[in-house]
Amino acid sequence: MTRTLLAAASAVALLALGACGDNAGGGASATRAGIWAAGSSTVFPFATRVAENFSRTAGGAAPRVEALGTGGGIQAFCQGVGPSTPDIANASRRMKASEFELCRQNGVTDIVELKIGYDGIVIATARTGASFNLRLEDLYLGLAKETPNASGQFVANPATMWNQVNPALPAQRIQVYGPPPTSGTRDAFLELGMTPGAKKLPTLTALADADEDRFEAIAHTVREDNAWIDSGENDNAIVQTLTRTPGSLGVFGYSFLEQNMDTVKAETIDGVAPSADTIADGSYPLARSLYIYVKKQHIGVTPGLEQFVLEFMSEGSAGRGGYLQDRGLIPLAADELTAQRAIATALTPMTAPAN
Repeated sequence: MTRTLLAAASAVALLALGACGDNAGGGASATRAGIWAAGSSTVFPFATRVAENFSRTAGGAAPRVEALGTGGGIQAFCQGVGPSTPDIANASRRMKASEFELCRQNGVTDIVELKIGYDGIVIATARTGASFNLRLEDLYLGLAKETPNASGQFVANPATMWNQVNPALPAQRIQVYGPPPTSGTRDAFLELGMTPGAKKLPTLTALADADEDRFEAIAHTVREDNAWIDSGENDNAIVQTLTRTPGSLGVFGYSFLEQNMDTVKAETIDGVAPSADTIADGSYPLARSLYIYVKKQHIGVTPGLEQFVLEFMSEGSAGRGGYLQDRGLIPLAADELTAQRAIATALTPMTAPAN
């Protein structure tokens, strides 16, 4: 129902956008009917919940929220200033230095970065499936396109069964459904799972020291032989696939696990199960932060944008016991939320990311 309502709102926003003209550089002279946020499928349900609440309380056009993936949302956000570009990019990872530079080149010079809470990336199976206690190195050895052989040479990954990767794992075919390259969940999985998993192996540790670019290329390239299957930006589709494909595993956000505990279960990573507590305290290896990026040049131009951002970061929304926690967001600690709310109130622009 929510997606249907938002689709209708999107249509209204698009009509308004067309009436304003396609002016990528004229944010000061044109407006659109409502707020536009685009990006991460993980942040999508949180942004839509804020949009629903904001629309009820503020009136006016319903905010338009699109799930394009983190990369797709930031790309659209960075195309320029004006009604043909989003006001907000939703992201399940931090903006990259290259993306920040793209924004700068296109005139997007004042970006407000806000951490909204935490999420974890889970490796899940159907509830009826065998249980896995995966090590970080199992993720690399099972899913990387190239792995080292006994002589230390990198070859096409020969493993077809999980017990070939680790004898303690089930004797099941390696078949993992995961997000595509445009997804922030994919980026975070590579950074939090594949990279540290690769560094558990002496050959890869030595490579990282000798040739960081080569190491990253190997650690970040997943298999292309149908052992890893790109499954689109909709994490719910991955959840549904697990129940239809016995023995398969899925990679998606913790918030989607919470919504589907009756059909899927999460596997442990290095002996730690994902939970609100283990994600918030960082003990779960695949814990991550979630963000929104606000185009400050649209403040005062897009009606209600500043109020929408403050609603997103309010205690009733992002705080402990807030309505986003009910939707699956793991809240920031109180002092951290206070600091982020101060950034939102002052609209303090971010500095360039280091990488």
